[in-house]
Amino acid sequence: MPTRAVPGSQRLPSERSLVSRRGLLAATGFALLASRSAQAAERIAIAELWAAGSEFSQRAKGLAGKTVELRGYMAPPLKAEVDFFVLTTLPMAVCPFCDNAAAWPEDIVLVFLDRPVRAIPYDRLISVTGTLQLGTETDPGTGFVSRVRLRSSKYAKV
Repeated sequence: MPTRAVPGSQRLPSERSLVSRRGLLAATGFALLASRSAQAAERIAIAELWAAGSEFSQRAKGLAGKTVELRGYMAPPLKAEVDFFVLTTLPMAVCPFCDNAAAWPEDIVLVFLDRPVRAIPYDRLISVTGTLQLGTETDPGTGFVSRVRLRSSKYAKV
């Protein structure tokens, strides 16, 4: 009795190379996308945003409107689920809005998130990526006055 080949079980040499080329192209495309997204956000320290006095640094001015990455700590928010928070360079154990004795740090950034998230412990280092905005602004939704903001932000634990 003759044996029958299962359709697709044998590929001709040209078919194998086509599949290999597709796989290679897909892998190359994915690597390029990953590389571009990694390069899309330039890391800057909160302290590097400022020059002498209360002026913005030249580097900060050059990055305004671009996607940047900042590292710091989520100040304790007013509620468990938040769509914005304050990023600080040092961990703060108390909510700066709730304790009059707490010294509000000068080196802070207001972070607006893409979507609401659960607050994380105040002593956990995070990396925040978003669009850098400079200049004094009062947020109509929160009433919070800020000089530096990140919009359309996401964060990840470091």
